[in-house]
Amino acid sequence: MDTVQQQMLDSYRAARHGDVPPPPPGRHEAEVLRSLLGRLLAPGPRGPGPPPRG
Repeated sequence: MDTVQQQMLDSYRAARHGDVPPPPPGRHEAEVLRSLLGRLLAPGPRGPGPPPRG
């Protein structure tokens, strides 16, 4: 089952139960990538920090 089919099934189930439908596939990808990039470039114990200039 691909993501579109899973989305349709989850939306159908949510509608039948009166729940809020799930977000569409890929909706939060940009936010997740920004968060990961921020962690990789953060100085300190969470990441190596930006490369030195010179």
